[in-house]
Amino acid sequence: MPLGRFARPLFLLTILTGSFLLFLTQPMVARMALPRLGGAPAVWNSAMLVYQALLLGGYAYAHFLSRLAPRRQAGVHLALFAVAALWLPLGIGRGVLPPDASPAWWALWFLLSSIGPVFFIVSAQAPLMQRWYALDFGRGDPYPLYAASNLGSFAGLLSYPLVVEPLMTLQQQSLLWTGGYALLVLLVGLCALTVPPGAVEEAPLEQDGAPPSRRQLLCWVALAAVPSGLMLSTTTHLTTDIVAMPLLWVVPLGLYLLSFVVAFAERRGLANALTLIAPFVMLIGGGLAFSGGARGPFFMATLGLFLLFTVAVALHTAMYRSRPAAGHLTTFYLAMAVGGMIGGIFCALIAPTVFDWTYEHPLLILAGAVLVPQSPLIPWGARMPKWLAATIILFAFLLSYCADMKPFLWIDTHWALACSILISLLALLFLGRRWLFGLCIAALMLSYGGWRTLDESRHADRSRSYFGVYSISTRSDPPARLLTHGTTLHGVQNLGPSGEIEPTTYYARRSGIGHAMASLEVFHGSAPRVGVVGLGTGTLSCYALPGQDWRFFEIDPAIVTIARDPARFTFLTRCAPQAKIVLGDARLSLSRAAPGSLDLLAIDAFSSDAVPMHLLTREALQVYRRALSPTGILMVHVSNRYLDLEPVLAAAAKRDGWHARLFSYVPTEPEEARNMTASVWIAMAPDPDTLLALQISSGEDAYLWRPLKGRKDFKGWTDDHASILPLLEDWRNWVPDAMKDLR
Repeated sequence: MPLGRFARPLFLLTILTGSFLLFLTQPMVARMALPRLGGAPAVWNSAMLVYQALLLGGYAYAHFLSRLAPRRQAGVHLALFAVAALWLPLGIGRGVLPPDASPAWWALWFLLSSIGPVFFIVSAQAPLMQRWYALDFGRGDPYPLYAASNLGSFAGLLSYPLVVEPLMTLQQQSLLWTGGYALLVLLVGLCALTVPPGAVEEAPLEQDGAPPSRRQLLCWVALAAVPSGLMLSTTTHLTTDIVAMPLLWVVPLGLYLLSFVVAFAERRGLANALTLIAPFVMLIGGGLAFSGGARGPFFMATLGLFLLFTVAVALHTAMYRSRPAAGHLTTFYLAMAVGGMIGGIFCALIAPTVFDWTYEHPLLILAGAVLVPQSPLIPWGARMPKWLAATIILFAFLLSYCADMKPFLWIDTHWALACSILISLLALLFLGRRWLFGLCIAALMLSYGGWRTLDESRHADRSRSYFGVYSISTRSDPPARLLTHGTTLHGVQNLGPSGEIEPTTYYARRSGIGHAMASLEVFHGSAPRVGVVGLGTGTLSCYALPGQDWRFFEIDPAIVTIARDPARFTFLTRCAPQAKIVLGDARLSLSRAAPGSLDLLAIDAFSSDAVPMHLLTREALQVYRRALSPTGILMVHVSNRYLDLEPVLAAAAKRDGWHARLFSYVPTEPEEARNMTASVWIAMAPDPDTLLALQISSGEDAYLWRPLKGRKDFKGWTDDHASILPLLEDWRNWVPDAMKDLR
């Protein structure tokens, strides 16, 4: 064929294009659906499950399609491309989440109906094009083409937050994707022309050997499931237990995709080197799986990411080494897709239900320790009798208990470190004996915080939902009870008769929200109507007075259970027992509220890594304005370690006629001793007299209210166009800020 000489670059370009479009689809559709579905992590877990299911469906389709003759394969595939084009330009359906529906399950059908056919047909490109390429046996090994596939996926993943989202509206993004789809159809058609019509008949599948055994299939599934799950568990571990940073989720997913590029590359040097050092990396990084990142968050984050990349490369390399002949290529990729989906289901759906802590992360590391390729380092360890090996393993676990529970056993820090080093040496002794090596890694994990974490699961007040792991603890100086989610502080209640109803942390009486609460009676008398987005421990209810109407909008039922339990926190039960709590995404709930039904609306949802930008778009502010009375006031908490959100609201105020002021509160030393923390609040109102009254009622702090500072090149956020990239603070400020006990 005339195109035959260009077959390899043509197939490379086709696979790159298809994979690029796939990983451009995921964040783009998530952005489109955000205002409709809300920002619940349960929703995004369901969305990721949709993507993995469609990917599995695409790989299964490629597997069964490959049984047809080449010309028939091309005809069926191009016909389905034409059918899927009916869902273009890419977008989401018009359905709206019913008030009584579960967003996690409703999202499945919503996303399937919106992008299912398009995502399904595009996801088949990587295995199908490799199979077509292999039909001409003079072209060489098709498996390295999978490295190109994941390189395209990596490019699509990075390009969205760095280029596409900041520069293009959602409508423009959809048109761009449609153009890419048309290009992909053209490339697939050209690839079909290069395939010899009689290729299957000339090289029947029987010449490719016996089909893979069940054991081999299960091995491929396991080798694919562990890196897939580890990518998700690393993301959760980093963003909750180490450092909460915007866009951090991109890094583990990007490294996961790059691991395929390395593992399936034609040049084997890097893949073999990383596979060789993988057990040693697991000793260093895996041993710290239970250790938090309070003392060195960025070191721990870097170590965790390097561990993910190394283990993923090693396991994917093991898959590559055991790959079948080209005739069974689609079976191989189908098993890989099944494994990827199993890893996703375990982390996204099973683990949050079964565990009260992120135990899936160390469990997946242990699974990797058993599966990773390894060779004996010490010959005597490989020949050791089983009874002696079992005795040494028991000794390693005893050492780990002594190292981690040292405060109770009167072992100092140096001896504890010596115990951990000895366990590491024992792990090296058993290198090559997979299960014994994995047990040593488990003992090493337990020596660095593992035993205490398990003990807390038995005795501490800790719970988990799809939204995170919540821990309740107490401290004695001064006496207080704290609610934390990883590195994020959600509330503090001072203990003692005089402190239990005192507003603390970001809600101190001299903070912006404190002054706003004090000014309520100026315009609204003794019965103002107050709405609060984000319940936390219920601290703001300390401002509630008899006769006032209070409503809290909270997305997580676990938080409601904690705040309503007087054995944990008594803010709600003592200050506002009649307050109404509305479950669900706040923007969706407020859109259903009666017009003018609130006199003050406080929004507190922007202090962690997962910034729900759909709560600060122009359309969201229109929802708030509709819910506020003519003299109402909107209070937005914008304290954040990494993002400067002031320009977002400054642009909104200038564009839509809001009047706005910012209040930055810094506690005095006596206030810090009472658990007051620095905060930044922005007050917005349709009526300028409302803000004037707020300033006057602030007394000696009135001068701290200042106008907002905007940016000339920043136009704010809308549902159609929003990006956090222009708002990232100077990276040089991240390291010291990440170590502070801010939210």
